[in-house]
Order: sequence, then C-alpha cells, then structure tokens
Amino acid sequence: MLLPLIVACALFIENMDSTVIATSLPAIASDLHVEAIALKLALTTYLISLAIFIPVSGWVADRFGARNIFTVAIAVFLLGSLACAGSNTLAQMVAARFLQGLGGAMMVPVGRLVLLRTVPKSELVQVMSYLTIPALVGPMVGPPLGGFITTYFDWRWIFLINLPMGLVGIALGRRFIPDVREPPPPLDWLGFAYSGLGLGMTLFGFSTLGRHLVSTPLSVACLCAGLGALAGYVWHARRHPHPLLDLDLFRLPTFRAGVVGGSLFRIGIGATPFLLPLMLQLGFGLNPLQSGLLTFVSAVGAMFMKTIATRILQRWGFRRVLTINALIASALLAMYGLFRADTPAPLIMSVLLLGGCLRSLQFTSLNAISYAEVASPRMGHASSLTGMMQQLSLSLGVAIGGYALQLAGDFTGTRITAPTNFMIAFVVVAAISASSAWLMWRLPRDAGAEMARGKSREPEPEPGII
Repeated sequence: MLLPLIVACALFIENMDSTVIATSLPAIASDLHVEAIALKLALTTYLISLAIFIPVSGWVADRFGARNIFTVAIAVFLLGSLACAGSNTLAQMVAARFLQGLGGAMMVPVGRLVLLRTVPKSELVQVMSYLTIPALVGPMVGPPLGGFITTYFDWRWIFLINLPMGLVGIALGRRFIPDVREPPPPLDWLGFAYSGLGLGMTLFGFSTLGRHLVSTPLSVACLCAGLGALAGYVWHARRHPHPLLDLDLFRLPTFRAGVVGGSLFRIGIGATPFLLPLMLQLGFGLNPLQSGLLTFVSAVGAMFMKTIATRILQRWGFRRVLTINALIASALLAMYGLFRADTPAPLIMSVLLLGGCLRSLQFTSLNAISYAEVASPRMGHASSLTGMMQQLSLSLGVAIGGYALQLAGDFTGTRITAPTNFMIAFVVVAAISASSAWLMWRLPRDAGAEMARGKSREPEPEPGII
C-alpha cells in the first residue's frame, strides 16, 4: 500500500497549496505593493497552467516513463514553490505560479495513471479511495494553516512547507514508483499548440484587462489572439484523425450537460476562494488566522456529503438533484454577500458548512453523469477534456469575481472592499452558477439511472475550493 500513499501525498501537497494561498492573498498583495484584487492573476495563472498541460500528461508519461515524469513533476512543483516564496513583484509571482501549475499538471495525473496500470482490479476501488483522503483533508487543513503562518510568521513560509514532503515524495518515488510505460500514439503537436496558446493567451488577456500587470491594448491583443487560436483548434480537431481533445464527446447529452453545465456552476464556486478571504480580511478586518478558522468548515461540509451523496442520487436521480441543487447552492453562494462585520461567527460558519455540503453533492453528481454515456475506449479523452474544463472554469471564476468586484466599486463610487461591492460580486457569480440548472433540466428524466443504482464514479478529484 506504499504506492498509493506516495501518490496521495503528492495530491495532498497540491490541494493544500491551493487553499493556503487563498487565505494569504491580502498579506501577499500588501508585501508586493499591489492591489489585493491583482492577486487574482496568481490564482488564475496556476489553473491556466493545469488546463494547458493536463491533456498531455499521459502521453509524456508513456514517452519518458511514469517514474521519471512523476518525480520530475514533484521537483518542478517544488521549484515553483521556492520561486513563489522568493517573489518580490506581481510578475515574478505569476511566473512562479505557472511553473507550479506545470508540475501539478504532471504530478497527480501521472501518479493516478501508475495506479490504474499496476494495481489489480480487485484492489483498485480500495486503492483509489486513498486519493480521496488528501483531496478532502487538504482543503480542510489549508485555510487555518495558511492563516496561522501568515499571521504569526511570514506568508512566504506557506510555500516553503511544501519542501519537506515533496523531497520525501521524490525519494520514495525514485525507489518505489514502477517505470511503467506503453508505446504512445503520435502526439497531436499542432492541436497542443493551438489549445495551449489559445487557453493561455485568452485567459491571460481576460484576467489582465483593466489595470493589472500589462497595458489594456496588450491584454486585448492577447485575448483576440487566444480566441483565434481556440477557433483554429476547433478547425484542426475536425480534420485530425486523433485530436488531442476529442470535441465530438460534446455530442453526448450527459457529457455535454456534465461538462458545460458543470463549468458554469464551477465559475461561481471558483470565485469563492478569491472573494471570501478578501471580504473577511479587507472588508471585515479579520486577520488571516481568523479568516481561515471560519472558512475551513466548508471543506468539513464537503467531507460529510461524500458519505451520503450516493444515497441521495439513488433516491432522487441525477436530473432532479443536479437541477434543484444547482439553484439552492447558487442561492446560498449569493447569501455570502450578505455577511457583515457584525454577523455572528457561528452563523457564518453554518452557512459555509451548508454551502460545502451542497457544492460537494453537485461535484459528485457532475463527475458521475459526465461519464454515463462515454464508451471505455474514449474514457481517456473524456477524462482529459473534463479535467481541462474544470481548471478553465475555476480560473474564469476567479477572473470574473475580480472584475465584478472592481466594476461594483466603480459603479457605487465606494472603496472596492465595501460590503455592498462584495454583495454585488457574489450575486453576479451566483447567477452564473444558477444558469447551469437549465442544462441540467434538459437532461432525460432517466439520465444516469444505471449509475445512480450502482456506485457513483468520481474519476477526477475536485481541486480544493473554500
């Protein structure tokens, strides 16, 4: 059982890192002498890097060996962590986070691939359950830990705590990870270039529009070039016999609803780890530790829901659960904007706890229904496309949440951290999440019925989200 524990440790590092930074954003912004809202780039850049490189992780592992790529990926992630800790400008932080994302994009998917190819099928369910533990514990530990370090030490240590566990992971990986590989098919290099440049430039241009990092004309140029590259990928994929991302999967109703509708839902949820710590710290005056001790309960709610989600789906079915839960979870997300500095902490924690439960139920249902009609030979393509869309929607959530907050401040003529502006921002992102219910309602009434009667599958653990 050492092999799954090594992979689980890598997943724990990645999940904890993504949550500790959210609690520390105001302190980092102050130290780098930038507006706190500009730190949305540090979050979106990491997610963009994941979205770009996850689709090629399996091919790289087959080409160069899973053990080599797994350990090199951890090393790249640690180098990115060191670069984050040493950053003195916003540009340096953004570049360091991109490097971290490159390591994360290879680290966990390749580790999971090793388990799928080496563990007997009779033991696979038990072994894969090890991977759900860090995906749940990391987001629960991250906010209080990040808040404690930032409050009593220095925010740079939130990146340095990755080093000991990462070095142990490299040592154990070199010794115990088998060097499994299979002859890889030809890589769609042109498709990778189109999709990578398209995603990177589109999201970078969108995230930097306004006054952050680069000039507005350059942001617009990047945005237009990125959209052009994405259009080029669509044209290319229709003509290539083995495209990097199989867009024909969107012809499947359940996959289309799970991925497209799920992306809309995640946009609202993805904005939360950016908006909530800013509101609690800059708006309400809490220190990072107090903020982290409030927000970690969301992960507790998510962990609890994992124990009963399957029974809920068996009782009510995918279509009804996905539609109604999307509306309720979105309404609860909008309620975050009603928090005020004098709102009792138990009430805030209760709302966040319930929000974590509903978010977890939606993610579990989405991760299952997306694969209901996917044939086994196409499962790898479906997993890559789903993983890319998850990261893309989360990065859009951060960017849209930041713009909504900025525009709300311009509209109301108040300081950007005024409570009214956060209320407007949460309503905007909640409305986007709620729009996913329309796609869920269009599903057939019996969509996923066979999966609901059995055990819902969760092929991709969700990233840590407050």
